[in-house]
Amino acid sequence: MAKKAEEVKPGAPAWTATFGDLMNLLLCFFVLLFSMSTMDAAKFEEVAASFSSAFGFFSGGEMAIGEGALIGDGISQLSELSSYVTSMGLAQTGENADTEEMEVGDMNQKELMEAAEEEQLEASEKLAEKIEEALNEEEIEDEVNLNYTSQFVQLTIQGSILFDSAKTDIKDDAIPVIDKVGQILETYAGGTIAIEGHTDNVPMSSGGKYANNDELSSGRALSVFYYLCENTNLDPAHIVHTGRGEYDPIADNSTDEGRARNRRVEIKIYNPLSSSY
Repeated sequence: MAKKAEEVKPGAPAWTATFGDLMNLLLCFFVLLFSMSTMDAAKFEEVAASFSSAFGFFSGGEMAIGEGALIGDGISQLSELSSYVTSMGLAQTGENADTEEMEVGDMNQKELMEAAEEEQLEASEKLAEKIEEALNEEEIEDEVNLNYTSQFVQLTIQGSILFDSAKTDIKDDAIPVIDKVGQILETYAGGTIAIEGHTDNVPMSSGGKYANNDELSSGRALSVFYYLCENTNLDPAHIVHTGRGEYDPIADNSTDEGRARNRRVEIKIYNPLSSSY
């Protein structure tokens, strides 16, 4: 008597069992991570991003499986999780001192930022000392004021020295000063140079060439830019010119003296370690 063929029992495909095992392993791994540390929102986003790039199923949806690559490579991928645990979990030396370790990490980052800031300030200070010596040698220290920050060394020239009222043409008397400043820039400006025009808050009179202080300050900065480009070897690609108008005063605009101080041109020489420009 012929043997009756076995009846095929209905059910899910065999690959779903492997996939389910993998999901269980991942779930256990997340539970293990959670038991070792208390993760804030930012840390959880980092973890999610790492897994998304490693396994490709958070953002990939059904396409994450592709041609079976996820299932076929599951074991090899899971074997690399030890390095992930080292970077995420074991980086916290004391498993029960997560908060303290994060504070130490933040402190180290803060110390690094402070060290970088200090190094930038030291670079600006050294550059300022050299430029100050040059100003004294050229005998223009009374016409050009010098100060510095961690980002740049700044040369400030009062507007009354450079321009007539409401004008942008550099005065003949100011040409020697600009020439000497240009020589200093050629010698010491290895990075970006920013030329900024500033005015007081007195509105421009009607009928003039410039409608407002914004246009006037921009025109003055542009005049200095053109002069330096035509009379020095400075690369125009490394020079930025802007008009700041009345919006960045350094003195009280309610007095004649304060308004005179606010009418100025600033030339900022950014040091090589500067993060700006």
